[in-house]
Amino acid sequence: MRIISGTAKGRQIKMPKGTPTRPATELVRGAIFSSLGTLGVSMNAVLDLFSGSGSLGLEALSRGAGWVDFVDRDKRCCAIIRENLAGMGFDQQAKVYCLNVNRAIDLVDKEYNLILMDPPYPSPEIDSILEQLANSRLVGCSTVVCSTHSSRRPLRQAYSSMKMFKELRHGDSTATFFRLDKQP
Repeated sequence: MRIISGTAKGRQIKMPKGTPTRPATELVRGAIFSSLGTLGVSMNAVLDLFSGSGSLGLEALSRGAGWVDFVDRDKRCCAIIRENLAGMGFDQQAKVYCLNVNRAIDLVDKEYNLILMDPPYPSPEIDSILEQLANSRLVGCSTVVCSTHSSRRPLRQAYSSMKMFKELRHGDSTATFFRLDKQP
């Protein structure tokens, strides 16, 4: 697993041992960031939920993100994210929150330009987390939320006022993009 573009292109991403982490593949990460580039999404402030190895947030940093907050509840994942950040020289542009995603959404008091979510595919809480995000102060008028999930388990078209506007499918992986509905 490597960074696919930007200042850290080709650098290896270390994976946490002994965890069920399933990182987003290079193909899926490439498709996500290509779409974000086409959409002109700002990456001044990025949130990476269910970070695992940190591959999505690290890719964002490599591509010029100003700041990334990583959230994962597993201490082994948090340690490997910190190691990856230090090894790539991004440790001054990030913070790692080692806690449950629901708790992080309630705790963090900041609006993000981009929120990346790579939850475990069988997780029954994906819908409730997207609903919680839609109603949180983390999502503003220009925020884009991107969640990966199994193609066999489609997400809803809307979560409160956050509406789906794009889907990318690659085998069993789908990346679904949301933003607040700006219509009155």
